[in-house]
Amino acid sequence: VQLQASGGGLVQAGGSLRLSCTASGDTLRYSAIGWFRQAPGAEREAVSCISQSGGSTYYSDSVKGRFTISRDNGMNTVYLQMNSLTPEDTAVYYCSVVLAATTYAMDRALRENDSWGQGTQVTVSS
Repeated sequence: VQLQASGGGLVQAGGSLRLSCTASGDTLRYSAIGWFRQAPGAEREAVSCISQSGGSTYYSDSVKGRFTISRDNGMNTVYLQMNSLTPEDTAVYYCSVVLAATTYAMDRALRENDSWGQGTQVTVSS
């Protein structure tokens, strides 16, 4: 199932953006969801993930304390609130179903996903 990421844009350093991840059907509301990003010339990396209930979350060290993942299963949407953005956060952001809200599940998604959807561009200017 392909998920759709949206909400990206151009923001100055120190600013904030909120990304949304949606999907048709019920897959998203019943799944753990991960956010990933890929900067120009770099490999895709894990950013954050959340369990189906929302009770468990994971953040990469690079975003911990600045990004907050949340979900509204009634709205079939997962959010990524990004604060204190820096130019190093510039990337295309993708969301995907993951097996669980764990680093293992995120790493497995990076290795095994062959379709990531369109993603949403986040550009942070200095």
